[in-house]
Amino acid sequence: MSKKIKLAIAGVGNCASSLIQGIHYYKEKQNIESSGLMHLDAGGYKPWDIEVVAAWDIDKRKVGKDVAKAIYEKPNCTAVFYPNVPETGVKVRKGPVLDGYAPHMEEYPEDIRFVVSDAPEDDLDIVVKVLKESGADVLINYVPVGAEKAARFYAEACLRAGVSFVNCMPTFIVSDDEWAKKFEEAGIPVVGDDIKSQVGATITHRVLTQLLIDRGVKLDRTYQLNVGGNTDFLNMLERSRLKTKKISKTEAVTSLLPYDIGWGNAHIGPSDFVPWLKDRKVAFIRLEGRLFGDVPMHIELRLDVEDSPNSAGSAIDAIRCAKIARDRGIAGPLYSISAYTMKHPPIQYPDWKAKEMVEEFLRGERDR
Repeated sequence: MSKKIKLAIAGVGNCASSLIQGIHYYKEKQNIESSGLMHLDAGGYKPWDIEVVAAWDIDKRKVGKDVAKAIYEKPNCTAVFYPNVPETGVKVRKGPVLDGYAPHMEEYPEDIRFVVSDAPEDDLDIVVKVLKESGADVLINYVPVGAEKAARFYAEACLRAGVSFVNCMPTFIVSDDEWAKKFEEAGIPVVGDDIKSQVGATITHRVLTQLLIDRGVKLDRTYQLNVGGNTDFLNMLERSRLKTKKISKTEAVTSLLPYDIGWGNAHIGPSDFVPWLKDRKVAFIRLEGRLFGDVPMHIELRLDVEDSPNSAGSAIDAIRCAKIARDRGIAGPLYSISAYTMKHPPIQYPDWKAKEMVEEFLRGERDR
């Protein structure tokens, strides 16, 4: 078993920045405390056992720079909690643009949008070659919401290179039967789809929904409206890019219900872009239901979080579980960690059950 997890990254944005900062943050404070982690030790792997060996992006301010420098470049705007990540010796490569750039972004200042590099793009053969030569164990997909072609491009590269794929975006790959079968037949463990943050809008909404179910309250209608100021929210102003995102976020909540609340009674998804929020996400959640005697009640909540560190808190476990599965010779979708850290896993489980399954997996008592 390798003591290192060699990680490739597709999309060196805010989420990648938080993840990489976190690897070094916890390495530095490892003998002090482990706050902010769901697992300090996951199957023998600590956060600082993750090592970035390859990275791709399309922005000219990142392409060609060491990953340690690129994570602080604009349009990244997440919290800097570890300002001096040491150089990695890994340069950010130019990935294919494909559908990773929404045309409407051209209407906004350069500081808050992508500025596409004019460097030559890596084609599929080059990406596969880099993955193999770098010895990557896992590739984490952070391409933008709606970049369906780009997400599948990196999934295909992983298939050809024998690299595990952790899909943090809402393109349905790990939860798609055809793709899942390909990875299983290739002997590659995968995790996905669409990262469910540590304590984000989706997990909070799910917990409240489960509370109503457990206490006998009939849920009649609910909404979750999210606003933020990072590139992800700017990208999602193009509503045509939101189809799978809305499905993923909605099903994450409605899958818990033992009944159908009807079309239009569950509205969940991104709402607007507010530039000054930067990487903060503000979620407005409302649930309306009926208590004893059909007497109405409602819960209304405002959640305010830094979006990308919240995501990294889940991603760091997904990456380590993918490596553990590789060590054990397990192939295909990892149902436990996918249900625990993703909004649209191959199989939805209540969160308490998913947590229990992950603990069993880490102890070696469950295959997937």
